[in-house]
Amino acid sequence: MQQGVMLLDADLRVVIFNDQMGKLLQAPKGAIEFGVSATRMAAQIPILGQSQQADNNQESWLTHLLTRSTLLRQEISVSGRIVSLTSTPVDDGGWLIGCDDISALASIKKDLADQNRRFDAALANMPHGLCMFDAEKKLLLCNAAYCRLYELPESLTRPGTPLWQILDYRQTAGNAPAQREAYFDVVVEAALKGSAASENVVLMDGRVIKITHNPMDNGGYVATHEDVTESVRAEEQIKHMAGHDPLTGLPNRTLLRDKLEKELSFRSGGKRSALLCLDLDHFKEANDTLGHAVGDLLLKAVTDRLKNCLAEGDSIARLGGDEFVIFHGDARTNETASALAQRLVDAIGEMFDIEGQPVHIGVSIGIAIAPDDGDTADSVLRNADTALYKAKSNGRSTYCFFEPAMDAGIQQRRKLEIDLRQAIAGNQFEIYYQPQVNAGTEEIVGFEALLRWHHPERGLVSPAEFIPLAEETGLIVPLGEWVLRRACKDAANWPGDVRVAVNLSPLQFRSPSLTHIVISALADSGLSAFRLELEITESVLLTDSETALATLHHIRGLGVRIAMDDFGTGYSSLSYLRLFPFDKIKIDQSFIRELGESKDCAAIVKAVVDLGSSLGITTTAEGVETTNQLDRVREHGCTEIQGYFFGKPLPLSHVEKLLLERSPPSPADHRDEPVRP
Repeated sequence: MQQGVMLLDADLRVVIFNDQMGKLLQAPKGAIEFGVSATRMAAQIPILGQSQQADNNQESWLTHLLTRSTLLRQEISVSGRIVSLTSTPVDDGGWLIGCDDISALASIKKDLADQNRRFDAALANMPHGLCMFDAEKKLLLCNAAYCRLYELPESLTRPGTPLWQILDYRQTAGNAPAQREAYFDVVVEAALKGSAASENVVLMDGRVIKITHNPMDNGGYVATHEDVTESVRAEEQIKHMAGHDPLTGLPNRTLLRDKLEKELSFRSGGKRSALLCLDLDHFKEANDTLGHAVGDLLLKAVTDRLKNCLAEGDSIARLGGDEFVIFHGDARTNETASALAQRLVDAIGEMFDIEGQPVHIGVSIGIAIAPDDGDTADSVLRNADTALYKAKSNGRSTYCFFEPAMDAGIQQRRKLEIDLRQAIAGNQFEIYYQPQVNAGTEEIVGFEALLRWHHPERGLVSPAEFIPLAEETGLIVPLGEWVLRRACKDAANWPGDVRVAVNLSPLQFRSPSLTHIVISALADSGLSAFRLELEITESVLLTDSETALATLHHIRGLGVRIAMDDFGTGYSSLSYLRLFPFDKIKIDQSFIRELGESKDCAAIVKAVVDLGSSLGITTTAEGVETTNQLDRVREHGCTEIQGYFFGKPLPLSHVEKLLLERSPPSPADHRDEPVRP
């Protein structure tokens, strides 16, 4: 037996024993023999006569046998090993003694105790609240931060406490979820998908708590609770700033355009709307004469007067400078829009008193009627702006309706739209590829796919001319899908480490099938997902960012890389780097172009590169055209380079030749002059 066994009679003398007992206790020879008394054994085996901690009592083995008749369990140390000694009284007054080496078990217990102490310390010092509930939503454990977050009494933090009791208490305390009926939706979501799910929960006291649920196999869950009130408020402020004018608080062009798109999309029953573009007359003179501070106050006063002229359902925005736009949602007749325009002209024409300074200005107004003068936000805005120029040319402080004859370009646009639709059906498009190179080795790491239109009459049409039209008309969706599929098929024949980058329009994100299209394009072409890179601008995230972010996360989860294009030119690029883990940021060429002339541009480029480096994001310098620019972007630490210096966009047939010339060129091959197409 591995265990030691010994039987003592009523006189505490040995009647049965095995050799293992002596070995485990390291007893001297003859210390354990038939007929030897417990007292003699204790004398020869000192550990048996010494006081030990046993069953919460401090007494020796011998003392217990002499004075008691109850079970005794002791753990004693014998030459560095832990031995368990169990003494059990038997019916005839004797004792059955068992001995076992539990060193390994004791070590495990110690490690477990240490681990539990570390776990308790980690729980106690976590900045976020943590709780664990079983499948019946009964509390298993929680930490101090969780208790502090909701000011819970100790009685509600004990294991077994039902969650409903905690929520009832919080209801009384005023910090329960504002929408308690939807509180468990995220728990169900996490359980259904078998992974973590997060939700921002608004409390009755106004705080916002981010709760992340992780389901457990037994039906319970672990949840972390983080107070994100300040960050949410900051995000709301950033979002507000991205869509509003900081001086007047009015919506800006971006927010106005989104509102117009929605209003025009849901227009029905022959409803007509009027868009009024306003430009203040003589504002520049007043601003220059009285100073910008007075000019700002004047703009605020103008805003107040304009608002007072509006009816319910009308909205106003400031485009910048002294330009405003008013959307009149119910213009049944032109006379309705005329009456509003005249009220605006009269109101602004009255004298302003700005800090004791009398100021006289006026306003000129251009009016476009939807759908007569356009059925998209861009077309109506453009036509209203055209009418505004006509009003200013008519003498100012007046208004003018848009007429087709004002802008011959409208007919040209319509003709171009028809040609564009025919071009899609007639396969008149081709993809050109511009190389992207490693900044250090100058080896090609990928190509950006750029669309080209070969018009049968006009020849090569500039993307700057037809891409905006495609976006206005919605044709960018089928056109973008064609580009994605074609680029994937082309890239599948390139070496395995060369990527292809495809631009996505914000309109493509409105299509619920975008993720399916990406998956289908990869499957049909056989291109590995990690070799596809999708480029977006921050306008994708300006509206309905939650849906766009969900789509981006889904696509990135496939292994596809996501790049932020034109970085640094928008309102809130930095906030989006917090919202989504971009693989690449492309520094806009406007900064690269002035690297050698503007200290501000150099500082911005350096800051972006450092930011990318700290976040583990690749940085690409766009528009590199000269040796000087190349040296500077390298000096700042850009990861990749794109521009005419290394190659302009070329047809697919030239890609193989470029790939064969992947070795770094000699410096003598380049001159410090821009390379033009």
